[in-house]
Amino acid sequence: MSNPFFNLYSHGFARVAVGVPECRVADPVYNAAQTIELARQAAQGGAVLAAFPELGLSAYTCDDLFHQQALLDACETALAEVARASADLDIALVVGAPLRVAHQLFNCAVVVSGGRILGVVPKSYLPNYGEFYEARQFSAADCAAASEISLLGQTVPFGPELLFQLAGLPLFRFHVEICEDVWVPIPPSSYAALAGATVLVNLSASNIVVGKSEYRHQLVAQQSARCLSAYLYTSAGRGESSTDLAWDGQAIICENGELLAESERFLAHSHLVFADVDLERLSRERMRQTTFGQSVRRHHDEVRRFRAVAVPVSGPRAAQKLPLARRVARFPYVPADPRQRDERCKEVYNIQVQALVQRLSASRMSKVVIGISGGLDSTHALLVCAQAMDTLGLPRANILAYTMPGFATSARTLQQARRLMAVVGCTASEIDIRPSCLQMLKDLGHPYASGQPVYDITFENVQAGERTNHLFRLANLNNAIVIGTGDLSELALGWCTYGVGDHMSHYSVNASVPKTLITHLVRWVAESGRLGGEGAAVLLDVLGTDVSPELVPGDADDKPVQKSEEAIGPYELQDFNLYYTLRYGFAPTKVAFLALAAWRDRDAGDWPEGGHVARNAYDLAAIKRNLKLFLDRFFRLSQFKRTCVPNAPKVGSGGSLSPRGDWRAPSDSESAVWLRQADLIPDREP
Repeated sequence: MSNPFFNLYSHGFARVAVGVPECRVADPVYNAAQTIELARQAAQGGAVLAAFPELGLSAYTCDDLFHQQALLDACETALAEVARASADLDIALVVGAPLRVAHQLFNCAVVVSGGRILGVVPKSYLPNYGEFYEARQFSAADCAAASEISLLGQTVPFGPELLFQLAGLPLFRFHVEICEDVWVPIPPSSYAALAGATVLVNLSASNIVVGKSEYRHQLVAQQSARCLSAYLYTSAGRGESSTDLAWDGQAIICENGELLAESERFLAHSHLVFADVDLERLSRERMRQTTFGQSVRRHHDEVRRFRAVAVPVSGPRAAQKLPLARRVARFPYVPADPRQRDERCKEVYNIQVQALVQRLSASRMSKVVIGISGGLDSTHALLVCAQAMDTLGLPRANILAYTMPGFATSARTLQQARRLMAVVGCTASEIDIRPSCLQMLKDLGHPYASGQPVYDITFENVQAGERTNHLFRLANLNNAIVIGTGDLSELALGWCTYGVGDHMSHYSVNASVPKTLITHLVRWVAESGRLGGEGAAVLLDVLGTDVSPELVPGDADDKPVQKSEEAIGPYELQDFNLYYTLRYGFAPTKVAFLALAAWRDRDAGDWPEGGHVARNAYDLAAIKRNLKLFLDRFFRLSQFKRTCVPNAPKVGSGGSLSPRGDWRAPSDSESAVWLRQADLIPDREP
């Protein structure tokens, strides 16, 4: 028996499907058969909901044939066939059909499951402009006099205010609207989302004209984002009448503004698209964005009209292995697409520069002091300082940059620091901190001062503290401010010394930028040619340098024996853990499940080009081990450092760790609850 950990439904996901069956105009028998076949494929694929096009059982383009009794009778018979077929499927189906109710004809979405009709949703808005003449055949939802109807021997709920709750999935509540309903200023689905619907379904026909496909994308993505929901959109395809129109059969699934899946358009056969929607993510976003709740209160009268309908669908058994069929980016802070990545780097860089420009302007300062180690973070901070001076119209000589070699500084990083300061054009200085550090070690009575090779935490922090002391006093001397260089990843893991340069400064430009993104920011500047050929060369050398604090003397070849990732785990994996822990508050088991989907396969194809991180794959044992390390450091060991960080700009929606911004937490909390959850993660895949 498989462990529930390996089933996507155990982690707040649910698989949905959107179908575009080939149809024949006014041939309900054929159309029902196509729909049933796709429904079976959807159920076999693990989906719990499948949606089909508007008026799919009849075809949308029947025009005045909709007033022919033979067609309407045949549609009800076809609907009965779909209902019978659903008896053996653990899935909810939403199909489109014209239905007669109390001497009126309605364009309806019918929800079917377990062999029964569970509810009928009539279309609220009937287009009667351009190529559309629906008001000629149909009545709008608000023309109905009844909230229940008799259909195929059943009494079923009827109306646009129905919410369908899947029995086995508490977070899966869906609402259905039809085509034009989402094109109006306030779609019915907006109120449905406020009433608790996490999945919104649109049965559409929607003929195709130039430019309409892209607009559908925008419409569906924006509605899913505004409603903090998943949105399933299906439209009519092959077989609809081309007397005056054409049809492309576009199917789209979005989640909170993100496109998860879409069909190829203009296909000549019936087809399905699947997506795994993250219901827990949607729930947490609604909980986090308190204005969503305020909207519920403001529209209380509209919200309370909705009625819940139980749907007897439980989803695949938890013990069944069902991997996530959803792309999970390895680098959530770094887009995989090169064009998008360049745009991200440009925007982050400009945010950092603008923030520093404002701080200098507001403080009436024209100079900055910064320590340059020859490593990644200080390199990027110096680049930001240089652009800030350019923006302010000040000479780059106003950047007072200091490299401060200590007992463990390698020749490589020292040379990189010197070269970098030269190509930037700042005022470059070098201060050997070893004499002052040795004096302090003597004052402390440390064994190293008497010749013993004792490289303990005191030895390390004397060097870090001495550098910081120099920087702040240099700032005093030169009427400048100290620029911090520490990044978001270091703050998350507590990989910084309290009160020194990677933690404390007058203003910190990198504090909400993770290490994986800083890598690409530095590469982006190198490739932009801003620093010329020599500048690009030194930046690439920095990118090729192992991340190390260089506080313990290196080996005989002058290579650092300290490597940050050996102590705190690979940044590429810890940044992944940070994103899903900080941004969404996911349980460790879910973070590991996502990490396994993202990192298990080296050849999955979304590795950002270049960077200091190793291109590895991680098995479940490595994911679990590094996640536990992250959780203990993040929740127990590091918060006291984050409680007093200096001012710094937030750059991304992934969050910051400023106590004045995204993250407020006690400094003395425990990590036990997260570690116990992490213990539930299996050690290996079956």
